[in-house]
Parts: sequence; structure tokens; C-alpha cells
Amino acid sequence: MFKKVMVHARRGIKLIILFMIAIFLVIGTVAFLYKPTYSVFIDGEQVGYTENKSALQHRINDYVDHGDGTNENVAFVQVNELPEYKLCLLKRNIVTNDEEIFNKVTEQGIPYYRYYAILEDQEEKYYVSSFEEAENVINTLKDKNSENIDKISILEKYETGIKDMVSVDEVVSKLYVEKKTSVKVAKGTSSKASGYVNTQTTTSSGKASLGISLIKPISGTITSRFGVRSSIRSSAHTGLDISAPKGTPIKAAASGTVTFAGWKGSYGYMIAISHGNGVQTYYAHCSKLYASVGQTISQGETIAAVGSTGNSTGPHLHLEIRVNGVAYNPQNYLY
Repeated sequence: MFKKVMVHARRGIKLIILFMIAIFLVIGTVAFLYKPTYSVFIDGEQVGYTENKSALQHRINDYVDHGDGTNENVAFVQVNELPEYKLCLLKRNIVTNDEEIFNKVTEQGIPYYRYYAILEDQEEKYYVSSFEEAENVINTLKDKNSENIDKISILEKYETGIKDMVSVDEVVSKLYVEKKTSVKVAKGTSSKASGYVNTQTTTSSGKASLGISLIKPISGTITSRFGVRSSIRSSAHTGLDISAPKGTPIKAAASGTVTFAGWKGSYGYMIAISHGNGVQTYYAHCSKLYASVGQTISQGETIAAVGSTGNSTGPHLHLEIRVNGVAYNPQNYLY
């Protein structure tokens, strides 16, 4: 009996060894004939293959963030359809086409240019290429005690067409207005100039000092940038859209007090948090709200879930940063 058991055991071991050898042979044959590759799709259509998904996507991300490098005023490139990747086995004699895939992505890209408008009485007058130049205009007009300094402001703009840029000196020379003086002559006294110029200016964008540090409410892909115009909006985009699956927890970017929690028109379900000193953050298009008005929130606390409510084309978080009611570009602080 024992001998029969041993014979069967030996046969079983031989079968297992033969089975493992067969598996290794199959794996070796597959490895010899095929290579692990990513099939690439754009808008549901297969456009080719890549062996290095990370390198290709990094190159695409760099293009989206900086353009092709031919114009320093490009703030970003709007790409409506980013590639999707699916792992597959491809015959080794089939050539991948990373360059062709990259060209298909970039050919649909719309570059947005960043520039700074110098406004007088809220009317755009001249354009400079950097915020530092815009500040130099304001400061120079202040130093020269220009009569109209309280009417001058700066507006950061993002558009698909580039404006004609003007030098700081030229803007100053065209905007400067010599300060008028009112003369009051009293009997027995000498005349004195009187008058006051409000030298405080407002900036609708740029990078305001918030006085707080922020964390990312969610991780995801940026699908629409600050200042972008599109057919689904009546005006320029006042925030940043970050795509994420429905139900993804949204965390408070900073501690504060909830000032709004509910339905807000095109924003859908939205939460607004006040962080003091006029700073607010908005979290819109939510599927669920976990906080209520008057509630004190800690930084990083879950306040809502990603959704697609209101004027939305898919699940994402619409994030806004406002200072005294003025919307600022969230990418100056996050992402």
C-alpha cells in the first residue's frame, strides 16, 4: 500500500514539474514574441502604441503647462481630449509611435496667453507681459504723484490671442496726469496747495498675499484653467476645474467657517469657507455636502464629495479663491 502511495506521489510530482516547465516555456515564448505595451486612445479612438506611458504623458503635461516654448507669454495650452492608456501585449516587430501620438494631442491644443492689462476707470488701456512690470507702472505713477493714481488698476488676463505689449516707460508717459492743485488765498496768508490722492490700487489677479497656507482639496487632472472662456460659460472662468471620480472626498484647503452650503445656480451644490481677512474658498458642483453654515472647519477636513451638479459636463471640483470678493487664480497657490 505504501509503495502504491509513493508511486502516485512521484507521478504527481512529475506532472507538476512538467506543468511548471510548460508554463515557463509558454511565458518564455510570449516574452520572446511579445512585449508589454500601452495601447493609446484619444476620444475613444485608438491612435497608436507606446512602451513608456510615463515619459509620453510627462511630455504632454509639459506641453499643456508651458506650450511648445516658442512664446514666453503662453500660460498654458487647453487640450480637450487627453490620451487614455490600456496595457496590452504587442508583437515585438510592431513599432510604437510616440511622436505621432504627441502630435495628435498637440494639434488640438489651444494656447492661452497670460498678460496684464493696465486699467484706467476700469477700462483696459495698455498691456504688459509680467505682473512685475504692471506693479512698476503703478509704483512709478505713485512716485510721480499722478492725479489719476486712484483710478489705475491691474487685471491679469488669459486669452487665445496675444496683445501688443508696451514698455513700462511708455505706459507711464501715456497715463501720467500732473496733479492739480486747488489754491486758497486768505487775507494776510500765503497760498498753499491742498488736495489728497488715494494711492491705493486694486488688483483683480496676480498673486495676493492670503496670509494662510493652502492644501490641495483633491488630487486629479486639471481640465479647465482660470480665465478660460468656453461655450458653456457666459464669462471667463473664475476658478480651476480638477477632474476626479464622483464621490471623491473634498478636503478644506484651509481652516475657517462655512458661510454657504447648498445649491447655488450654475455652481450646483457648493460650499464656501471664510478664512478671515476677506479670504474665501469655493467648492462647487458637489454631489454631497458634509458641512453646514456656521460650522468651524479644520484644514484637511472632508467637507463634500465630487459631483457634476449645476452647469457641469462631468464629475469635477470647481475651486475658487476669492479675496474681498475678487477671484484670484488658484494656480498661483496650488496645483
